[in-house]
Amino acid sequence: MMNNPLNKPGSFQDYLHIQSADGMDYQLEIAGMGACTYAFVIDWHIRLLLAISWVAICGLAFFNWEEMRNVFKAGHPGYTGLVLILPTLLIYFLYHPVLEILMAGRTPGKRMTGVRLVDLQGHTPGIGALLLRNVFRLIDSLPGFYFLGLVAVAFTGKRQRIGDLAAGLVLVYDNVDKTHSLQQISTLTLHSRLSGDDQTLLLDLLKRWDELASERRILFATQFLSRIGRDIPEANGKQTQEQVLKRALKSLLSEP
Repeated sequence: MMNNPLNKPGSFQDYLHIQSADGMDYQLEIAGMGACTYAFVIDWHIRLLLAISWVAICGLAFFNWEEMRNVFKAGHPGYTGLVLILPTLLIYFLYHPVLEILMAGRTPGKRMTGVRLVDLQGHTPGIGALLLRNVFRLIDSLPGFYFLGLVAVAFTGKRQRIGDLAAGLVLVYDNVDKTHSLQQISTLTLHSRLSGDDQTLLLDLLKRWDELASERRILFATQFLSRIGRDIPEANGKQTQEQVLKRALKSLLSEP
């Protein structure tokens, strides 16, 4: 891999440059401060709306207006505040880690902004990295309004806040097809018995599958399976010839 000046320490980078195990170079565009801030603002409003909705619905369902007004006054039964406030705090503090884990590095705000979190190899982050990132959110928010986090984003080469640096994560513009293809290539390279040329042909055929006419799909898939010495599956009562061929090709992606 050629040395890229954008990879030098202390320089700002527009792309996360990745070299897969087969020696091919890829890049994911790093999200700027505007996208980071926009995603956070959207998520903050969603958290606020969820918290207010919980207090309003729970309060109206289980308590009267007088109890709601006096919930924080001395001598008032503590269970009222516990029922109202504890879930609100859980919504606020668990919103990001839970959704980032469930949505593969995204939150509703990130999805609407078109960004997502990846590790330094361009893959979906693990649970441990996402949890560590959110633990450091407390530091990023100091002394208020995410000041330290914004300073870190402004002055780090990959526009990472402190939590991202600690967890080894980067916020990039979301290109699902590109990220998915990169993960497929990595999987093929590490586990497949196919040669490098055959791996490239397989991924290219699957990527272009929907663009090809029916007869071309069948022709190319048959030629590829014959090339690598595999049997040509036949259509059955449940699937057409195209469907069984595509299934045979996709099975090669996860084949040990």
